[in-house]
Amino acid sequence: MGIFDGVLLASDFDNTLLNTEVPRRTGAPVPRLSEGNRAALEYFMAQGGRFALATGRALAAIEKLVDDIPTNSPAVICNGAAMYDFQAREYLDIIMLDEVVSQRCQEVLERFPTTAVEAYPLENVIHAVRPNLYTRQHEHVTHVAVHEDASIMDIPRPMTKLMFEDCHETLMDIRAFLLSQPWIGGYEVFFSDQTLLEMTARGANKGGMVARLAQRLGIEAAHVYCVGDEANDLSMLAIAAEGFAPANCVEAVRQSGATVVARLEQKYR
Repeated sequence: MGIFDGVLLASDFDNTLLNTEVPRRTGAPVPRLSEGNRAALEYFMAQGGRFALATGRALAAIEKLVDDIPTNSPAVICNGAAMYDFQAREYLDIIMLDEVVSQRCQEVLERFPTTAVEAYPLENVIHAVRPNLYTRQHEHVTHVAVHEDASIMDIPRPMTKLMFEDCHETLMDIRAFLLSQPWIGGYEVFFSDQTLLEMTARGANKGGMVARLAQRLGIEAAHVYCVGDEANDLSMLAIAAEGFAPANCVEAVRQSGATVVARLEQKYR
């Protein structure tokens, strides 16, 4: 028996567990997990705790890195659209976008000519339409090259999520446009970064999937703890018995009531 038996800790990856912001902006190498964080996670798990990644990344963008992260639980990926067991190499739960989302998002691209979109079907390939600077920055930190398509309509369906990439001001306009549509009730729309605006099916968010994970593991809600830094983490911080955030978190996370801890430092490979 360990002191953390029956406890689930779910943590965001980018800019929470690892500082990938500097590499994304500058092209610097992506850092490895710090020895302090590694030791803390190993101690937590040795004492009976269950540790899970809860990331916006799709399978292709996290599978090359997961072997370097000590975990003992399935992961929440695709911003809560899926749960994946890396040991069994299988999806345990999936919430897919509907078939009509492709046409709706193609209209967004036609309205906003500088915007790129990444699309994530279940096949382990990341697709992109009209890739731009922000797409290339994202490729650098994920170590995954996108497959370029002429139109969203050319991308295999169904998909777990879509991600618009542009400057923050343009993405705010896109968000306003999406939220004004009569069909938006079927979707989640949230920022995972100032230059990344994501879209999943309604109910496909980190909070919902972390709750499903806890239920699968037989862990009570009162013993679920979550850590995150961005707007896409708010749903899991809200369902946690206590939420935590690095001091580099966005203001919305700070205002959510999460306990703010040390700032995430940058250490390169």
